[in-house]
Amino acid sequence: MPKPVSGKVSRARRKLLAGAGAAAAGAVSYGLPMNARGQSGPIAMRLQSAWAVKDILYGYALEFAKTVNDMTGGDLKLDMLPANAIVPPSGLLEAVSKGALDGAHCAISDHYARNNAFALWGSGPAFGMDANMLLAWHKQGGGRELLDKLYALIGAGVVSFPYAPQYTPPLGWFKKPVTKWEDFNGLKYRAAGVSIEMFAAMGADVIEVPRGEIVAALADGRLDAAEFNNPSSDRALGLPDASKVCMLQSYHRNAEPLEILFNRIRYNALPAKLRAIIAGAVDAASQNSMWEAIDRNSQDLAEMLAQDKVHAYKTPNSVLLKQLECFDEVLRKKSADNSLFKEILESQKKFAERAVKWEQEVVVNRRLAYDHFFNRPTPPAPKKS
Repeated sequence: MPKPVSGKVSRARRKLLAGAGAAAAGAVSYGLPMNARGQSGPIAMRLQSAWAVKDILYGYALEFAKTVNDMTGGDLKLDMLPANAIVPPSGLLEAVSKGALDGAHCAISDHYARNNAFALWGSGPAFGMDANMLLAWHKQGGGRELLDKLYALIGAGVVSFPYAPQYTPPLGWFKKPVTKWEDFNGLKYRAAGVSIEMFAAMGADVIEVPRGEIVAALADGRLDAAEFNNPSSDRALGLPDASKVCMLQSYHRNAEPLEILFNRIRYNALPAKLRAIIAGAVDAASQNSMWEAIDRNSQDLAEMLAQDKVHAYKTPNSVLLKQLECFDEVLRKKSADNSLFKEILESQKKFAERAVKWEQEVVVNRRLAYDHFFNRPTPPAPKKS
């Protein structure tokens, strides 16, 4: 059975959450509209992200908060804090559910330890869908209802808004290029979520290292290689300083959106108008994040190659095919052990079979156009007569 969010916590953890909850209560009276208490002024809510200040993902969090604040004209004020301001990233779900925080900005797959079915909103090949298509499944194909069911199963008192589809992250940062899947045999490799089991099946010695310790672990030999997120996040973390080999493309987190969480009681206490604005701001911020990712990720990758002297290689197809083979076995095992995991997986598969087929049939191959304009051979200079 999955471990409920409301389960036992350490004395230090209870003290931290109690203190944070008291501070939040003093500031916003558990998120109730101030005019309902005979007071004037905006409704204030405090949220914490899972990302460090320099991370592009924290920029997404700030942009969402600003969008809400601007759209409400000051009636609602979201204060977005960086990672570890109140609780560590691993404690965000519990803190929001208990009311120590009004909300959070994180990734759904971060809740994997609560129930491995959360990984299906981020880890794995997603039957060929990208993260935007996964969000389409969530919003149009039954995913929203299944996520609500999953949160109810673990007893989490939250309202969840998946958004901000991420582009495919690198396979990771290595000491030398990966040329075959057997290169993972015995490799001390940092991974997270359900992909841990996939890489273990490929022979890796998988080690869970917190995001803030990845660079140090690569430097002191605790890790031989590591993955994190996107070129901009990887660069802000300092991975180009720890390794000069970046392997691009992987199925381990091919379809991952981010998530905005709210404490359910405090969210439901908001006036209907403000709840509607939040929902609209989620969609607006989601699209903005994609536009920013296209600009920033491409720029940071180019600068890593030119300025940081990073060598980028495409992950060989043989490695990608081995990932798929190993994921097959992982998904079979999880489906056998977790009925909700199986239900979510089958729902995704049904949607992906139609949606991915449609995409492949109608979307023109952009590689041909790119090569035509940027990769054509230089014509030979005319011969002098």
